[in-house]
Amino acid sequence: MATATGPATGAIIGVSTSANTRMEQSIEQPLEFCGIGLHSGAPVHMRLIPAPAGSGIVFRRVDLEGFEIPATGRNVARVSYATSLMRQGVLISTTEHLLSALIGMSIDNVIVELDNLELPILDGSALPYVAAIRASGVKTQRRRREYLRILKAIEVHEGEKFIGVYPGTGYSIEYAIDFPAPIGRDHFAVDLATETYGVEIAPARTFGYKADEQRLRDMGLIRGAGPECAILVTEVGVENGPLRFPNEFVRHKVLDLIGDLALAGRQIEGRVVAVRAGHAMHTALVQRLLKDRSAWELVCLAAA
Repeated sequence: MATATGPATGAIIGVSTSANTRMEQSIEQPLEFCGIGLHSGAPVHMRLIPAPAGSGIVFRRVDLEGFEIPATGRNVARVSYATSLMRQGVLISTTEHLLSALIGMSIDNVIVELDNLELPILDGSALPYVAAIRASGVKTQRRRREYLRILKAIEVHEGEKFIGVYPGTGYSIEYAIDFPAPIGRDHFAVDLATETYGVEIAPARTFGYKADEQRLRDMGLIRGAGPECAILVTEVGVENGPLRFPNEFVRHKVLDLIGDLALAGRQIEGRVVAVRAGHAMHTALVQRLLKDRSAWELVCLAAA
């Protein structure tokens, strides 16, 4: 369904040891990915291009005269089954997996060129991005990285659903899910400071219930979905197993959360807790956080 070209590998790998640096980073050389969008089903060609220090992550629609959309909370558009960005009516859809990989690999500055509105789904995880970045190499830049250090709790509640961010050392995430059978309840916690993203999070794939397929297609969604890019869940189990982890479902929710929180514009220094949340609550937390200037400060950390 999708291919990644350039120096990439499908192996499950760890994050580069350069992730411990407190300097900003980019990729060493351009990377290319070809595939189709999960929801649009449209073919897309995407390139990751090294960017200067201080640039941040910027999406560029090469099919629309190079129109650019920075990956920040102020550009969040509709959020339901994926996270989309919009500026001046121009849309970039399903950004969360790539953004998650960039945070997981401590990439601060990159231009993301694509010739359609939706990023390629690839295998439904962030592993193809992590593998390509690892094979290409990471370039340390001459600018100290600023972290968004959490100073006080910010929470978003919606019935029994909840997400909050709190002061803490490093960047830790706890996530609890409660889906209908056969997924059920699960919980996972990870500290990104331990450089386990490439092994513990990146391989976890997106998932969906087979019973919901036609309804979602009727809504104009998941036109590019298939067993190559998503875990298909039936009433009795996983149709296209085996799972990569016994708890792959909750790990993928963590993957999505990391990508959505990348829209804060900086790597977070703090602790995040989520219970039955989703893209809408993830991005609501980002927007609430950015609006409360007393809840955070920008800091440069000492070298690890």
